[in-house]
Amino acid sequence: MSKRIVIALGGNALGKSPEEQLALVERTASTIVDLVEEGYDVVIGHGNGPQVGMVNLAFEYAATHGGGTPAMPFPECGAMTQGYIGYHLQQSIGRELARRGIDKPCATVVTQVVVDADDPAFNNPTKPVGMFYDREQAQRIAQDKGYTFVEDAGRGYRRVVPSPVPVKIVELPVVKSLVSAGAVVITVGGGGIPVVEHSAGDYTGVAAVIDKDRASARLALDLGADMLVILTAVDKVAINYRQPSQRDLDRLTVDQAREYITQGHFAPGSMLPKVESCIDFVAQSRGGVALITSLDKAREALRGTTGTLITP
Repeated sequence: MSKRIVIALGGNALGKSPEEQLALVERTASTIVDLVEEGYDVVIGHGNGPQVGMVNLAFEYAATHGGGTPAMPFPECGAMTQGYIGYHLQQSIGRELARRGIDKPCATVVTQVVVDADDPAFNNPTKPVGMFYDREQAQRIAQDKGYTFVEDAGRGYRRVVPSPVPVKIVELPVVKSLVSAGAVVITVGGGGIPVVEHSAGDYTGVAAVIDKDRASARLALDLGADMLVILTAVDKVAINYRQPSQRDLDRLTVDQAREYITQGHFAPGSMLPKVESCIDFVAQSRGGVALITSLDKAREALRGTTGTLITP
């Protein structure tokens, strides 16, 4: 029986523009199909930070600079990026599967992910999105639309949105059916479109961004995956990162990972959510393990020659 893996693609696997992304996903597709060739059932999650900011910015700029277009609600921006990133990935993966003579479909599911309306993250927006404004513009928009703005590294003011915890994947039954049928499935793109559930089948999108590693961990748990694989820019997790005493880690237990978090070894917004997502998956799964490595080393890491393996 083949092993099921959920892969969370980092931003280095995609691009900041459609043109850059088209070039980068060719390399990404080659890595994905390598793993299919190794006999794995592959399900893919991905981020959308630059892309959703680009779409949101384009609509917002056009709406406020005489373009005559309406501003686009943030959940719809997330849905748009899921669609076009999935389109690029499934084209490239499909082409690579055909090139290697592998008869396997690839499909994207535009995915809603339920979040708790009472999640504390809604009281503390932290995820910057969209364009930069000066103080007066930000204050005016905040007053008109109720947005929250923060000063961003001396470059101006940017809107920030919450980053709530994923609770439930709405389209999970569809994903399960596609995986069972042998498809390579692209889902929970950008962490999924955040929605609040009012009653069975009744959902409302909210202005938020779900961390794609946390959503991929939720997906891996719900699918009963054997492994969560987080592909990022480095081959291994390190402690004392970028210091003379940096040490790369081959293996980590959940308890060791928690201790390193307590010691402050992993940067928020960078390695920390990746390690926390791995802990969540490994601690709650039945025998599952997690792996953090680079896109280029994924095949070798799954063979045990590189990467950081997180175990119970």
